[in-house]
Amino acid sequence: MTSAFAGRFDDFSHWRAALGERLDELCACLADIGFDDRPSGALLASLRERLDGDKLTVAFVAEFSRGKSELINAIFFADAGKRVLPAAPGRTTMCPVELAWDPSEPEGLSLLPIATRLDDVTLAQWRQRRDGWTHLPFDKSQPESLPLALRQVMSTRRVAIDEAQSLGLWQESNPDDNPRPDEAGRVEIPVWRHALINHPHPLLRQGLVVLDTPGLNALGAEPELTLGLLPSAHVTVFIVGADTGVTQSDLTIWRDHLGARQGLAFVVLNKIDALRDPLATPAQVDAQIEAQRRSTAQILDVPPERVFALSARQALVARIDGDALGLAESRLVEFETALSVALLPQRRQLLGRLIEDAAQQIHQRAARHIGEALRQQAEQLLELRGLRGQSSGRLSLLMKRVSSEAMEFEQCHTRLTALRSVHARQGELAMSELSYDDLEVEIDRMLDEIRSSVLRLGARKAFSALCERLRERLLRVQVQLHDTQDMLGGTFGVLNAEFGFGLALKTGPNMTRFIEEISLIERLYAQYLGLGDVLRLARPRFTAQLRRMLVERISVVWDASRNAIESWAREVTSHIDTQLIERRRGFQKRAESLSRIRGAADQLESRIAEIEQQDRQLRQRLERLGAITRSLLGSASGAVDVESHPAAVDVRRARA
Repeated sequence: MTSAFAGRFDDFSHWRAALGERLDELCACLADIGFDDRPSGALLASLRERLDGDKLTVAFVAEFSRGKSELINAIFFADAGKRVLPAAPGRTTMCPVELAWDPSEPEGLSLLPIATRLDDVTLAQWRQRRDGWTHLPFDKSQPESLPLALRQVMSTRRVAIDEAQSLGLWQESNPDDNPRPDEAGRVEIPVWRHALINHPHPLLRQGLVVLDTPGLNALGAEPELTLGLLPSAHVTVFIVGADTGVTQSDLTIWRDHLGARQGLAFVVLNKIDALRDPLATPAQVDAQIEAQRRSTAQILDVPPERVFALSARQALVARIDGDALGLAESRLVEFETALSVALLPQRRQLLGRLIEDAAQQIHQRAARHIGEALRQQAEQLLELRGLRGQSSGRLSLLMKRVSSEAMEFEQCHTRLTALRSVHARQGELAMSELSYDDLEVEIDRMLDEIRSSVLRLGARKAFSALCERLRERLLRVQVQLHDTQDMLGGTFGVLNAEFGFGLALKTGPNMTRFIEEISLIERLYAQYLGLGDVLRLARPRFTAQLRRMLVERISVVWDASRNAIESWAREVTSHIDTQLIERRRGFQKRAESLSRIRGAADQLESRIAEIEQQDRQLRQRLERLGAITRSLLGSASGAVDVESHPAAVDVRRARA
């Protein structure tokens, strides 16, 4: 029984595959017309890689025994006919678990030992390495090898409190969150710090990434989880128990780690089957469930429509047994549909917009390329048709004119060299504002301000000041780019008028989206620098982790902004070079044509017929380019109707 989410995700994947085919058609068309433009080729390759490697991350967060793993099994992996993730009473998932598929890596489970928390290496850096991990391959001949291997994420060991404290798993400042010592004074800690499951499940092959996070202890102990992985998730699902309601630890997780992401978070009130009472009427049970749902929304301060009451266990069993009525009673499909609506159309719109913008840019460049060739051929035809019945003296005058125009055209080299020099200096000025060394200096300045503040109470203020300085840098870059664009635009206009260029300036990169990313980082990270984190900020280890995380996270924004500037600069230079090559090639063709005709007068008509044939071919190619671009734009802008998906319709019928 296909889940509503899985069916919708299949449609999304088919749409991406269709877009990839359209992009391949556009590449083939550009090759046919001889359009060898490096920026366009790089852009197409980048888009193809983006489509093939696009990932959608759904993060599940909950305290222990809320049915989180069971919910993941019910939504994504019920087609396996059994539980994929271990789900049992008590603690199951003891470390963060990522489920994904990377065909370049072997299928299996990779586990990072908890002791790596003592190393000066970030979790993101560990993810780029194979050493240090424990790798457990899956035996494809044994169906039970996957769930058996995944039981490793439940592994724990007992250690002295000093060791737990050194690993960040015991905090004197938060005694309520610490594990309970046994008679020997030892506490239980997870064996593993992080788990990566590389498995070719159909949804994972299509780009889904599922992040399964354990309870409050792990969230507080692993800053990179809350500062890196959770903020990067496209949607977060927070699970609480319908039988317990929102507990104090649930509220702490929501307030400290998820509250700032309300617009990207859903709340699931799981285990409604525990509220069913044989002595109560169905209407009374439904009223109790609804009251619990609205109470949960009120306590967490979220809109009621983002809180879903359901039974993950009932849904999983119903899917495995093919029980449509049981699935409807579990109320899972309503949540799956909401999850699809929140995640897939937004992602499809984003990818579609990228494809549309790129397709229009490439079409404009290729059309200009064909248009320039058509213009040059029109000039040749005009000259050659004018030679009909003319003397050889007339032919010599034309050859001298072409030679004179070519020599005059070459004089623009000096101006183009000066233009490139100014353009390069402007680019260096913009890049200097986005120096990685300066970024680290700015972050160190923030940390110095935190250390010098009384009891670290100025942490949030210092962080906000850092973000403001980073935004100011991006604003200065934007002003420099506008100045550069104005300079290039004026010069292009003069060159077009004096030398017959067809130069057209593409709008420079907009720094607004990078400024918004800095603001988003500020909102997500500021919640970890409040009064409740004063003691953590006093620990050098936490401060060092915070520094590494900030450098790594903001460097992503710096990388993207620098790449946008460099890409624009390369495109401008390539556009100028292409125009130079095409103009020189045009002068060369005109001279060669006149030279051949001068040697044999009977070649005039054949040369005219040859150019006319080339003209017709170019126009056909222009029409084909337009048709392929329109097809690509149509595919990219297609709408998504989640509510009409067959899986959602089937369940609504079953409930009726």
